[in-house]
Amino acid sequence: MLDIKFVRENPEVVKQNIRNKFQDEKLPLVDEVLSLDQQNRDIKQEVEALRANRNKISKQIGMLMGQGKKDEAEEVKRQVTANAERVEELSAKEKEVEARIREIMLIIPNIIDPSVPIGKDDSENVELERFGDPFVPDFEIPYHTEIMEKLNGIDMDAAGRVAGNGFYYLMGDIARLHSAVLSYARDFMINRGFTYCIPPYMIRSNVVTGVMSFAEMDAMMYKIEGEDLFLIGTSEHSMIGKFIDTIIPEEELPKTLTSYSPCFRKEKGAHGIEERGVYRIHQFEKQEMIVVCKPEDSMMWYDRLWKNTVDYFRTLDIPVRTLECCSGDLADLKVKSCDVEAWSPRQKKYFEVGSCSNLGDTQARRLKIRVNGKNGKYLAHTLNNTCVAPPRMLIAFLENNLNADGSVRIPEALRPYMGGMELIPVPENKR
Repeated sequence: MLDIKFVRENPEVVKQNIRNKFQDEKLPLVDEVLSLDQQNRDIKQEVEALRANRNKISKQIGMLMGQGKKDEAEEVKRQVTANAERVEELSAKEKEVEARIREIMLIIPNIIDPSVPIGKDDSENVELERFGDPFVPDFEIPYHTEIMEKLNGIDMDAAGRVAGNGFYYLMGDIARLHSAVLSYARDFMINRGFTYCIPPYMIRSNVVTGVMSFAEMDAMMYKIEGEDLFLIGTSEHSMIGKFIDTIIPEEELPKTLTSYSPCFRKEKGAHGIEERGVYRIHQFEKQEMIVVCKPEDSMMWYDRLWKNTVDYFRTLDIPVRTLECCSGDLADLKVKSCDVEAWSPRQKKYFEVGSCSNLGDTQARRLKIRVNGKNGKYLAHTLNNTCVAPPRMLIAFLENNLNADGSVRIPEALRPYMGGMELIPVPENKR
């Protein structure tokens, strides 16, 4: 959410930013919010004048009564009553106007960083860098659920009967692998100086609207019926929410946290053929990282965050690349964002396994996350990034570590979390 003062002083900048995001339908909102802002300031000014006048003339009542001028005193009383009624009327109007201003300000997109490429949608995202050499073996790689089934590692039919589409049972060594990549990610991030945290898996509506846009909320969040609670779609939501309505001493920054949580998502919309299996599901687990920092440090932390994900995947022998999100692909709260994509030797292309975002001060403004600095209070900057999110990550892991006989190699970094296993063998009944 932008500062209304910024919109007031830079309306054309705000409008051009909307055009850059190909959201021209939102352009009228800028003029509307400016008109409401002026109306709100006029109301405040009139209320202030009425209250000052009321205080002034109220003092006359006692004096007039003491002088026996009852008729004049009654006239002054009527003026005081009229003033009070007008103040009450204006105060009600002020609340109505401010509510509409906030509603609009939650819709107007954040100002994107000048470095963000201008593009209409994700087809115009820009590849930045590749890490590791993409490799295609000389044997055919099955679809990921077929790999798992051969290892007795998945049961989606039973999950469908129990919970419906978009759920799964992971079994045996695949379930162990799933837990191993998360445990390794936890320690990986702790070793990089992040504080480990397990957050609440439900959040209130004021936190939801503080960390994401209405469009994202509608597409993602599951509402708990009868309660002001939502299941989290990512632990970033409750992790940033941890600092709601707080004032952080500047010397305590940055706050660098890494969190484990299950994630729950509606995943509305049509899904392509490559998104069956465990690619796009309603329930998964994730190791996340968030940073709360000073504004001048946020871009430095942005680069450090996505590099953490790249380094993690490279220790597991998975080639990855970074992809800069163009203006039209950025969620409205984001200043800058990039995706980390893993190599799929089966598809012979990369696919998304994580996303790193700098949100500037917009979440901090919505949630009132302030910093007490040497020169006064200011809004913090917030960032988030995925370290790893299985089971989607397992797709890349299995394809890049698959052997011709269907067994799966365990990279050295992961072996301590797999009980020393160097290989997930194919069970006798599947050979």
